[in-house]
Amino acid sequence: MLGNCTSLETLDLSNNHLTGVMPPGLGNCTSLQYFSLSNNHLTGTISPGTVSCTTLNDLDLSYNNLTGDIPPWLGNCTNLQSLSLSKNLLTGHVPSEIGLLGSLTRLDLSNNNLDGVIREEHLVALKNLEHLDLSHNSFSGHLPSEFGATGLLELTLSSNYFSGHIPEYICMFWNLVVLDLSDNLFMGGLPLCSRKPNLVFLILNHNKFSGKFPSSLKNYSSLAFMDLSVNSFYGTLPSWIGDLVYLRFLQLSHNFLCGDIPVTITNLKRLRQLSLAGNSISGVIPFSLSNLTAMTQKHPKKPGVDMFVWYTSRVGKFREVWSIVMKRQELKYGARIFDVISMDLSLNNLTGEIPDGITSLNGLLNLNLSWNQLSGKIPDRIGAMESLESLDLSRNNLSGEIPTSLTDLTYLSSLDLSYNNLTGRIPPGRQLDTLYLENQSIYTGNVGLCGPPLERNCSRNNAPEHDNQRKIKKVSEPLLFFYFGLGSGFAAGLWVVFCTLLFKKVWRVAYFRLFDKLYDKAYVFVVVTWGRITGKAT
Repeated sequence: MLGNCTSLETLDLSNNHLTGVMPPGLGNCTSLQYFSLSNNHLTGTISPGTVSCTTLNDLDLSYNNLTGDIPPWLGNCTNLQSLSLSKNLLTGHVPSEIGLLGSLTRLDLSNNNLDGVIREEHLVALKNLEHLDLSHNSFSGHLPSEFGATGLLELTLSSNYFSGHIPEYICMFWNLVVLDLSDNLFMGGLPLCSRKPNLVFLILNHNKFSGKFPSSLKNYSSLAFMDLSVNSFYGTLPSWIGDLVYLRFLQLSHNFLCGDIPVTITNLKRLRQLSLAGNSISGVIPFSLSNLTAMTQKHPKKPGVDMFVWYTSRVGKFREVWSIVMKRQELKYGARIFDVISMDLSLNNLTGEIPDGITSLNGLLNLNLSWNQLSGKIPDRIGAMESLESLDLSRNNLSGEIPTSLTDLTYLSSLDLSYNNLTGRIPPGRQLDTLYLENQSIYTGNVGLCGPPLERNCSRNNAPEHDNQRKIKKVSEPLLFFYFGLGSGFAAGLWVVFCTLLFKKVWRVAYFRLFDKLYDKAYVFVVVTWGRITGKAT
């Protein structure tokens, strides 16, 4: 039936529940310019004659269950400007005939099972290409040495097996807004571009990049999202990081960074997510954290800067998965990533106290300072961070009592204060009681804590000490009285004897004669006994 529609220019059957194979006969629709079967349940292969390539500008077969190879005959559709085959089950290599589509501005082959190497023949002739998405496949090898499109806006190659260095021609993409090379095997450093790039999204996490923290990033003044996590960058964070004033998402976790957190990082007033976890960063947490006004509830939302709207308007679609470690697990976010406000400084060597200024960041949903060497008390005004859903201060040297204001965090669903030196009674509150029931290890390793919900009773802990004092007091009073009486009697008797001998001459003479007689008897006894012994021996 559809095959007779020779004048049909637009056919959109997307977002239905169509099943089976692609309908035959559409190759007779010789005037067709826009054809979409996306978001259905179609199966089978993309067979010849499925569509007419004569006038076709836009072909969208995404979000189906199509199998087999990408057909080489698509290279005959030389008027194609947009080709989307994403979210299918396609296999095999990308045919070289794709390189014949010189009018293409968008090529999306993401989320399939494609493999092989992307070569110059695929890309060198695609000079009008603005969006290239090959993510979530099994492509491997180095990137091609030549790339035809200089007006590229988006290059997304994430979740493949690409390797080697980033080619220098990346610097020639003056209009590039999104560069996503995450989850690959890229190595080396970033190219040093002489001209300031217009990059807004730089996503290089989960690769093998190495070297000092890239100084070339100083020129990337338009960056809003930067993710360099899970690589091998080392060295200190430069003070010029505070010059990237448009940054909203800064993810540098799990590298080999060291040194202090530069105070200039608090110049990033738009920053909403900061993660430096899993490095060797030392020193104290900057005290001027209250300058991070985008992490507060008072932060004004200016019209025209909604990142989700901006991203989709420039890129055309939104990346489906963003990962953030929160609530002791890796959570996946979609468009809501722009609403998540988080700070993760865990797994470092930070020292000193938790600055009071951090409590002014009342827009934070996640605060993780665990596995450091922080000391001092938990800030008394911690309850002012009323948006907190996850708080982890475990594995530090924190002391003192748990602030009672902690019970004011009514949105808190994950808490960990374990392995510190906290003391005193645990503040009562329904919220903390509920959290303990869900995770009974949140207070573990704090031997000084007592009271419900712990079995360690505060009054009982103090009772033995008082009882011992009472026992010592009861035992010591008679002993002191006895020894005092004994000493007094001995002194009194000694003085009586001494005074008597001193003033009574008769007694004194009798006393010395008694000692003389005792001495004579003892002497005679010893001499006689010794004589008997020697006599028997002879």
